[in-house]
Amino acid sequence: MKILFIGDIVGSPGRDMVQQYLPKLKGKYNPHVTIVNGENAASGKGLTEKIYKNFLEWGTNAVTMGNHTWDKKDIFQFIDNATYLVRPGNLPPGTPGNDIVFIKSNGKEIAVINILGRTFMQPVDDPFRKIDELIEQAKKRTNMIFVDFHAEATSEKQAFGWYIDGKVSAVVGTHTHVQTADERILPNKTAYISDVGMTGPYNGILGMEREAVIKKFLTGLPVRFEVPKEGPTQLSGVIIDIDATTGRANSIERIQINDDHPFFN
Repeated sequence: MKILFIGDIVGSPGRDMVQQYLPKLKGKYNPHVTIVNGENAASGKGLTEKIYKNFLEWGTNAVTMGNHTWDKKDIFQFIDNATYLVRPGNLPPGTPGNDIVFIKSNGKEIAVINILGRTFMQPVDDPFRKIDELIEQAKKRTNMIFVDFHAEATSEKQAFGWYIDGKVSAVVGTHTHVQTADERILPNKTAYISDVGMTGPYNGILGMEREAVIKKFLTGLPVRFEVPKEGPTQLSGVIIDIDATTGRANSIERIQINDDHPFFN
């Protein structure tokens, strides 16, 4: 079972990259399941129903979220009916939306889970204890479990990866928007990477206009961050191969498409 995951899609430049390259990536890698992180897809923060439906129309099977889940208020109007949208599972009880989504492919199921880290992040429930609950729930239906760990600190991501090594098929980091080069199969056959990276503006800073970010560092004053609408773009992702019977990962490969890393079939 091959899973294609595309990291943090930022604004319209990121969405355009997904629409343009998803068919090409599918042609090259032939994934059975495609997952994207969409928490920055609407103007850099949040997700709208239209964008969510666009992702599905373009060939995505599930959309994960993160700390910007609630930044577009109309999400409350559709999240409970969004079958393939999975929000962080360690939010307080009673929070709307799915904390786990099951995707069917080739007669098999894969569970998709989204979890928030706590270091340098908003207060949430303990991701380590909550993931045990969600894994137990997923195991009742499938051995294939994919986890998007949306966290800031690399140390927390690594600790989380080691904690669930052998319990899930893959745990990929999102949120920091810079792709790391530490992809590996952990000893108990869980695929891991600290951060998949972001999909959107290539010459910005974490997907935002660099001038505003630099001004923030220079002055310390409040600055409005905007997603650049023009300029080169990038796509970051991973392709993961999983044994459909055991749920163990066979391989993980980074994907990076930008001006310095052109796409080749």
